[in-house]
Amino acid sequence: MFHRKKSLWLFLLPGLIGLMIFYVIPFFGGIYFSMTDGTINNQLVGIVNYKELWQNEVFQLGLKNTLELSLLCAPTIFVLSFVLSAMLRSLKDKSLSFRNILVLPYLMPTSALLLIWLLLFDYGGVINRIVSSMGLKRVLWLESAALRVPIVLMYVWKNVGFSVVIFSAALQAIPEAYYEFASLEGANPLQKELKITLPQILPTAFLVFVLAWVNAFKIFKEIYFIGGAYPHDAVYTLQHFMNNKFAALDYQDVTAAAYSFAVIVLVLFGVLYMSRAVRTNDV
Repeated sequence: MFHRKKSLWLFLLPGLIGLMIFYVIPFFGGIYFSMTDGTINNQLVGIVNYKELWQNEVFQLGLKNTLELSLLCAPTIFVLSFVLSAMLRSLKDKSLSFRNILVLPYLMPTSALLLIWLLLFDYGGVINRIVSSMGLKRVLWLESAALRVPIVLMYVWKNVGFSVVIFSAALQAIPEAYYEFASLEGANPLQKELKITLPQILPTAFLVFVLAWVNAFKIFKEIYFIGGAYPHDAVYTLQHFMNNKFAALDYQDVTAAAYSFAVIVLVLFGVLYMSRAVRTNDV
């Protein structure tokens, strides 16, 4: 048995070497770069770069917008996907076509979705035509702070289908006898969802929320495609800041921003996991 285990390392070695070269070494190398002065001598300056970074107003703007957009997208995807999956469960076998429609945007290329959104939210597009028909002024959706609206809507539309699939799998595992017994006791549909469905799918719900929040941090490419490297201040994200710093070869600010954001994300998810653990113990 011992020799068999030793032989497994021969098969794992190529993957481990690649992991070391492309992930582990760059990770620690980035920490080193974030603490250097960026000169030809590359001298260590400690946390000076981090102090200057957190005093940078552009970094503060990007971080604030990134967190705000994630807090808009993640809860919306979570609630909407749960409601849709609960509705599809009631359709049973007839829900297959609706599931496919919901997942389709997730499988489509982002560029194709963006082209559709550009046509919809253009100044002379469908949305502004509807707005003007209601007697209201047209909105510069793609060139003002209102860009947040189409970005959030598109991101929710694209990612909600994946969360619906996860929720649907969890809902199918709940025995129908629970709902039948609740009906006999006189429970209404809302009570069934709150007292039966949510407690039964709590681990899955936590997973969906975490995935929705992680995906919400990837909203940069949609904004970049529409607004470019320097969009409106309302949608200027932390990824814009790092992308522009990388283009200027300012690796110290790029790495310092990346590790600062990583620490923030780890803290936020740590709080989520702790709250889940407390919730599980209470149950």
